[in-house]
Amino acid sequence: MQSLGRFGMDTSSTKKRMLLILELLYKTTDESHSVSTVEITDYLAGKGFQIDRKTLRSDLRLLISMGYDIVVVKSSPNKYFWGERTFEIPELKMLLDAVSSARFISETKSKRLTKKIMSLAGMQQREQLKRHVRAIGKTKSDNKGLYYIIDTITEAINRKKKISFQYTEYNGRKEKILRNDGEVYILSPYVLYWNEDYYYVLGYSDKRETVTAFRIDRMKTPKIMEEDAVPKPEGFDVSAYSNKVFQMFSGEEITVELECDTSLMKYVIDRFGIDVETEELSEDKFLAKVPVDLSPTFYGWVFQFGGGIRIIGPEEAVDEYKEMVDKAISVK
Repeated sequence: MQSLGRFGMDTSSTKKRMLLILELLYKTTDESHSVSTVEITDYLAGKGFQIDRKTLRSDLRLLISMGYDIVVVKSSPNKYFWGERTFEIPELKMLLDAVSSARFISETKSKRLTKKIMSLAGMQQREQLKRHVRAIGKTKSDNKGLYYIIDTITEAINRKKKISFQYTEYNGRKEKILRNDGEVYILSPYVLYWNEDYYYVLGYSDKRETVTAFRIDRMKTPKIMEEDAVPKPEGFDVSAYSNKVFQMFSGEEITVELECDTSLMKYVIDRFGIDVETEELSEDKFLAKVPVDLSPTFYGWVFQFGGGIRIIGPEEAVDEYKEMVDKAISVK
């Protein structure tokens, strides 16, 4: 039985008609692409709704009064387009680029997310975005259970519970295997953290008895345990931890003195932050004192500048760096 309004109007039919108007405006229009009353009535006729322009104008006024951001362009006939959207084109472009370049998101998930992000734009804007969407060329994760892993870890963080999981690596034949013969790791998760194209979970490791990090795309079948998580260490700061360990590699914390070319100041600030302790030595050189964990990752960061950044102290760091370089170039 049809629902009739106050004046005998089929309210069910009216709602459907208005939804079609909203759908047309949202999906196909923007500030640069409007539709006329004639185009709207033709569209509705194709969907089985025959109405005159007076009824259409009444529908549009009602939708506008309900808060929908429909902009009227006064002309003959009038034209209409959907006004402000949740995301602007540059914002959607940044989201698409982030998804395309994120290594921890599998190729399949990347395509699904891209499609969802594109749906937030109008039809004309989608065409514009499609011309800019391209594969970044980075290796994508093959972990198809990524969403499940993120969801499980997030729930454990919210419930303040430990998680158990196995960790994977590759052998010499590029086959994925379980680390340490399938050892089960126990972690009190604190936060999910994106660093250098990969997603990590930071937390307290029962085995290592310290805060450490695991890449989530290398985790296998994480499970929430009944045991309560170990509370965060007092004063624990995620950003400070990230700056200290460089991409989550653990080592011995120490303050290192770096003699740097002035042209490389931007890279030192990018890595250690604007508050990094520095001292100008000359027009061409400056000294930086940075707290880091001595590790191959830190030494690799220094090495990439081809002598533009030099470790000058303490002696322990200098000797360890030299030893690592010697091992890399030694010929047996």
